[in-house]
Amino acid sequence: MRRAIFPPCKSFTCKQIINSQPVQLRIAQLPLICQPRRHFVNPSKDMADKPTLVKPPPVDPSKAAIENVLELTDLYAIGPDMYTNTRPLWHPPGARGIYGGAVIAQCLAAAQLTVPSNFTVHSMHCYFVLAGDSEIPVMYYVEHIREGKSFATRTVQARQRGKAIFTTTMSFARENSGGKKTVQHAVPLPKDIRRPAETMKGDMEENTGGGPFTSRRIEILNADSKNPHEKKTRQWIKASGRISDGGGHQAHLSALAYMSDSYFIGTVSRIHDLWRFGAPANSSKGDFESDMKIREAYTRKVKEAQEAEGMEPDIDNSKGRPEIGMMVSLDHSIYFHEPRRFRADEWMF
Repeated sequence: MRRAIFPPCKSFTCKQIINSQPVQLRIAQLPLICQPRRHFVNPSKDMADKPTLVKPPPVDPSKAAIENVLELTDLYAIGPDMYTNTRPLWHPPGARGIYGGAVIAQCLAAAQLTVPSNFTVHSMHCYFVLAGDSEIPVMYYVEHIREGKSFATRTVQARQRGKAIFTTTMSFARENSGGKKTVQHAVPLPKDIRRPAETMKGDMEENTGGGPFTSRRIEILNADSKNPHEKKTRQWIKASGRISDGGGHQAHLSALAYMSDSYFIGTVSRIHDLWRFGAPANSSKGDFESDMKIREAYTRKVKEAQEAEGMEPDIDNSKGRPEIGMMVSLDHSIYFHEPRRFRADEWMF
């Protein structure tokens, strides 16, 4: 059996139409403002079996689902510029650890709490170090690298059990610091692409309970080409519901960071026509009926994924495509263009 391991090569450009003009958000990967919650905590207390440091508050119905997911708890009682996840973080089925987009977004949310309100993030460079454990809290430590008149720099480490699982450095720019005249450009949407309807059967809602965001997959461009570099994967994506006005532009930026990690790692298998669906595990009971249920659930999941990605049904890899032994994302960079104009709860391409 052949196996192939490829490092993910990830880049895409989001576009929205605002006032009849396209707005471009470029994200390359090789991807709510959280109001401080004042809690006193005992850091010496055993946290091994708790996904959050303090008991999560009720979900705020006035906020979008993604705002609740990304809410942070301020740990000012322990030290300055320290935060932790307010709610448990999602561990995707079959993944090595927690969803990477959650850590990316909460690091950004934490950093945004430490800069003046007229400073906005324009770039974010990240590195995944270790798989995150969804059963224990994540601690976010914000370091002030530079405080300038026009630019500010922050480095944030996400840590568990005293070890860094993720690190990122972000650059913030003061609003209107570029002067009255600036050079601007945007790539127009392809002519064959139309904004999707708000809801449609087959929408892929990520996570659980309806999902904090929705994606609409589009067929691979030049899918029949023998040259991988000529193929392009495309999708529409947006946060579910409407992000609250109180969240400000920071909420939309954090939401975009969260969604940015949702589609990239599978791009490798789609472009290179690799088999990425592992065989279903047998039931721990070892009986025929349980194994059949697992097999049926696996078959349904593979069919749905292949249909959404425009692939021909092939449940058992009958074509003998090379199988992926492991895929892991190591670095992730986001460049935010016109970060105060777009809305993460409207369709982005």
